[in-house]
Amino acid sequence: MQSAKIMFHKGRGTGSEIHGRFARQTSCAFDDGWSTEPEDETRGPKTSVTEELAHSIISKNHSPDIPFEQSVNPYRGCEHGCPYCYARPSHAYLDLSPGIDFETRLFAKVNAPEILRNELGKRSYVPSTINFGANTDPYQPIERSYQLTRRCLEVMLEARHPVTIVTKNALVARDIDVLAAMAKLNLVHVFVSITSLDNPLSRVLEPRASTPANRIEAVRQLSAEGIPTSVLVAPIIPFVTDVWIERVLEASRAAGAVSAGYTVIRLPWEVNPIFKEWLETHLPERAAHVMERIRDLRGGRENSSRFGERMKGAGIYAQLTRQRFAVAMKRLGYLRRNSIQLETAHFRAPTGSLSAEAHPQASLF
Repeated sequence: MQSAKIMFHKGRGTGSEIHGRFARQTSCAFDDGWSTEPEDETRGPKTSVTEELAHSIISKNHSPDIPFEQSVNPYRGCEHGCPYCYARPSHAYLDLSPGIDFETRLFAKVNAPEILRNELGKRSYVPSTINFGANTDPYQPIERSYQLTRRCLEVMLEARHPVTIVTKNALVARDIDVLAAMAKLNLVHVFVSITSLDNPLSRVLEPRASTPANRIEAVRQLSAEGIPTSVLVAPIIPFVTDVWIERVLEASRAAGAVSAGYTVIRLPWEVNPIFKEWLETHLPERAAHVMERIRDLRGGRENSSRFGERMKGAGIYAQLTRQRFAVAMKRLGYLRRNSIQLETAHFRAPTGSLSAEAHPQASLF
C-alpha cells in the first residue's frame, strides 16, 4: 500500500487530513494505480460554512496566564489557515480533521448577537472584559458577509461593556465607527497580530490572513481614530519569524501602536504533525534546526502545557527573546500591556435582554 503524499493547495495552510484524537472512524488514502485524471495541485477544497444556533456564547477562562476571564467566538474553524494555530485541535471535538477541515469546514453561530444580548442581561451577570479572538479569528474572511462580530460589538457598545479584540485581519478597520464610539467610553483595546513583514513567508504561513502591510495599515487607521491599538508578535517561531521582532515593533509603533506583546510557538496535540509537515514542505533545509530550537524552548519536549511557560518558553532562547523584546519596547516608547485598563463601571443591560429591567416583575422574586 502506498501512502498518499500531503498536497499543499494554493491559499491553504495544510493539505493534511490528519484525524482528530476523538475520531470514531479513520481512513487512509492510497494510490491504487487506477486513477485516470492527472493531479491538479492548484485546485484545492472550497470553503463551506455551516450555520448553527448557539446555546451560549460567553466562554469562561480560568487560566492564570491569559489576561481575560471571558471570551466570545462567533465562528468555529478559521479560514486563515495558519499551520501553527493552537485552536486547530478544537475541530477534533466535532469529529472533523484539525488539518484541512479546520480551515475549510467552518461554522457560523448565526444567533450569536441575540444570545450575547440575553447573557449580558442576566441578573447574575458580573461584567469583566470579554475577548473576541481567543480561539478563532473574529475577522476571518467570512465575517465580510456574516458580520456576526460587528453585530456583537454593537451589542457591547449598547451595554457599555469592555472588549478586547485579537485579529490578523485588516477587516477590523471596517468597524472603526463602532470601535471609535467604544473608545470614547474606554471600552475597547484592539490587538493586531503580526508575525513578520515578509510577504512571501506570510503567503504560506498565514495564507488567507491580511498581508503584513495591510495589518500595519489597520493599526494606523485604528490609532488615527483614537482607538487603543497594540501589536502582538505572535507566534515567534525560531529561525522563521524571530528575525522580524524588532522590525515589526518599529513599523507598528510608527503606525501608532501603544503597546506590544508576544508568544512563542505552541504545538499541542494535532498541531505538532501539521506544523512539521508545513516545515518539511516550505522550509525543508531549516526544519531540523527549527524543531531542535523548539525543543530547547520546551525543556527537551516539543510542547509544554505549563501555565506561563507555554506562552513564553523556558531556557536560554526564551530568555534572549524576552530581553530582545524588552529592549525594543523601551527604545520605541511602548507602554506596558497591562497599563491600559478598560471601564466596567458604566455597564448596563442591553435593551431586549432577559434582564430585570426588561422584565420588571422579576424583581419580586
